[in-house]
Amino acid sequence: METQPITAGKFGINYGIILGVVMIAISVITYVTGMALEGVQWPNYLYYIIFPVVIFYAISKYKSHNANTLTLGNAIKLGVIIGVISAIAYIVYFLIFNYVIDPEFMSQLSEVAEENMLAQNPNMTQDQIDQGMKFVEMFQSPGIISAFWIGMSALFGLIWSLIAGLVMKSK
Repeated sequence: METQPITAGKFGINYGIILGVVMIAISVITYVTGMALEGVQWPNYLYYIIFPVVIFYAISKYKSHNANTLTLGNAIKLGVIIGVISAIAYIVYFLIFNYVIDPEFMSQLSEVAEENMLAQNPNMTQDQIDQGMKFVEMFQSPGIISAFWIGMSALFGLIWSLIAGLVMKSK
């Protein structure tokens, strides 16, 4: 019995959602444990390890579902789709979190950023602090964060899928 080839788009959506849920889980854990306000970064490094693993795994599964055939183009398409879908899933969570669950979180994060600026350089002038805070607030904008997440996820999806595609493409 021969299996029908599956498109990279449909295949990538499932793995993109899985990857998005992983990022959401990491965010929830860091928020609940207080690590998010403390600026603890190691949980995010888990995501940087899981991201390429999911890309490689999805591409290998895609290849096996398509009679062990894989083109570099399909691998790249799959990786970028996974990255973008995971970013969209995370953005939906981010918006719900920041507008419904804890609307004060971003202002608390700004206060922590200001305290950290002063702790690192106690000789900062008020103008320097204000300029630094403008930069922090700019990157707390939902539009900027959304564009950043989608862009970076697509870029890293492209890079990892290019590597995976070169390794696994059909001869």
